[in-house]
Amino acid sequence: MNPTPCYLNTWKRFVQEGLLDGSRLNKRVMESWYRCKNANVNPYLDKGRSILQKDLFNAQKQKHSEFFEAALPYLKKISLELEESEMMALLIDADGYVLSLAGSKRTLEEARKINFVEGVCWTETEVGTNAIGTALEIGEAVSINGTEHYSVASHQWSCSAAPIRHEDGTTLGVIDISCLADRRHPFMLGMAATVAHAIEREINVRSKRKEVELVNRCLEIIDSDEPFIVCNDKKAIVSASKPVRERFSDWRGMNVNELLSRGCYTRSEQKIVSDINGEPLGTSISLREAPQKEHTGTFISYFSYRGAAGTSEVFQKALNEMKMAANTDANVYIWGETGSGKELAARAIHEGSARRNGPFIAVNCGAIPESLMESELFGYAEGAFTGAKRRGSKGKFEQADKGTIFLDEIGEIPHAMQVALLRIIEERKVTPIGGTHEIPLDIRIISATHRDITELLRKGKIRKDLYYRLHVYPVNIPPLRERKEDIPDLFTHYKKKHQWNAECPDHFFRRLEAYHWPGNIRELFNVFERLRVLFPSGGMICEADYEPVLSALDWQSSEPPAADRCSSAPLTFREHIQKHMMMEALQKTKGNVTKAAKLAGIPRSTFYKRLQKYNL
Repeated sequence: MNPTPCYLNTWKRFVQEGLLDGSRLNKRVMESWYRCKNANVNPYLDKGRSILQKDLFNAQKQKHSEFFEAALPYLKKISLELEESEMMALLIDADGYVLSLAGSKRTLEEARKINFVEGVCWTETEVGTNAIGTALEIGEAVSINGTEHYSVASHQWSCSAAPIRHEDGTTLGVIDISCLADRRHPFMLGMAATVAHAIEREINVRSKRKEVELVNRCLEIIDSDEPFIVCNDKKAIVSASKPVRERFSDWRGMNVNELLSRGCYTRSEQKIVSDINGEPLGTSISLREAPQKEHTGTFISYFSYRGAAGTSEVFQKALNEMKMAANTDANVYIWGETGSGKELAARAIHEGSARRNGPFIAVNCGAIPESLMESELFGYAEGAFTGAKRRGSKGKFEQADKGTIFLDEIGEIPHAMQVALLRIIEERKVTPIGGTHEIPLDIRIISATHRDITELLRKGKIRKDLYYRLHVYPVNIPPLRERKEDIPDLFTHYKKKHQWNAECPDHFFRRLEAYHWPGNIRELFNVFERLRVLFPSGGMICEADYEPVLSALDWQSSEPPAADRCSSAPLTFREHIQKHMMMEALQKTKGNVTKAAKLAGIPRSTFYKRLQKYNL
């Protein structure tokens, strides 16, 4: 089958004259072609050029051995379908090297003619636009057909590839389904994505098993009164002794290097290996603390919360989380119900950080029309579209340079925009609409939603890779119904802010504490505002005065049941691990709880309790 004529002519004009009609080509392909041209990739390359010698290839497989061993069985599972459809499947590592392939004899023979073999590097910079290299580049599943490929080597091929990621968002590799163009089938991309998902789950289950074994091996260390941490092979902390847990509320999942940068020093460390197969599990590290002044004075001295304060335990916990977040430059995710003060928390974190002299740009993603979101966030160049400002316009990200951008209601961003946002987070660069140059950014990103972000993730409202990059340090703002003892303090704060000299009897506060406050602090302050309008001069406001205002509240709506409130709260990192392991175990045992509990290494009674806790 010859390459599609319209694409072939488009390709020829681009490689020969540099001209491209964007209406004739998929956007992802067009962007890739420009990357290839800028990288001086040879469009007339007729075969792969970089193939590892045997010893180097074996070393490459060893480097990615965990990924290879987890993924290889899934290639074998689809071998029959590949044979019948005259296709081939390839397993590619994060460096772009083909680690393994399987498929029909005819397809493999044709692949050898272009060096599409084990050990070859098949990235965009090596062979131009192709499903493997482009999937690695953009981090999403993609199909490339015929002359959509940049180099002639693949013009007779149709390929679909999907990235395989670790649960922390790291790209581990790619699964690719390829065939000659005349055998192309629309199910190829779905097949690649399905296999990639299955491999991801297998890798994550194996990772959890290693983590459980690692923690079990270090139980004595964890119970120690000395500062100890246990980290996995990715240097993420998975367990810690009491002194570390008390000093660092955000220790779980933190990179060891970040902990060491916050006033701790390594005294000694010991490698931990598996008793089962001898493979490395992680490291236990004994810490030596720096003097208190070296790690606490840096933010406590200037951290302040401009919002309505309170003395309740839950609010003080949230305040402490804000202080800890202010002391780092990590991305922060704030969860809180509508009206609970998420933007105030974000501003406090910004003003308590090293970026406090830079701009704080707040963006309500749910209030921007989808058609305007790209130009609002990323800006546009001069002449980008009809009606554009003469000199273009800076987007919110560029406005936040050297400071902080606060993305409220992040779950309202469309999926297509989430991909662009992901790139900005990873590369810290933005290209305005119609622009040709990337603008470097020095920003800190704080995001927020009024709904549990893990629920948004489950429903597909937010991409998994974007979730892992935003949900670095979570801060939970408690609803007013969980901190009703703060209402008198909130009233004092309101009076001081508005210079309103009013007093109310104790009965007034008891009435306020009896209400469930679905609108949180915002609704409470509306009550105070109505009273200030009615009694601008203040003084003692008696029951006959304030009762009409309180009667206007929605007393008919019942307070959410305690169980519902608990279920809406975001899970901790440890709870996420527990829930994921249980789901995997139940799936592998086809719902047999006894077998699932044994597979997960959890007592059956505990397993049943967690089934109820996680609504499984």
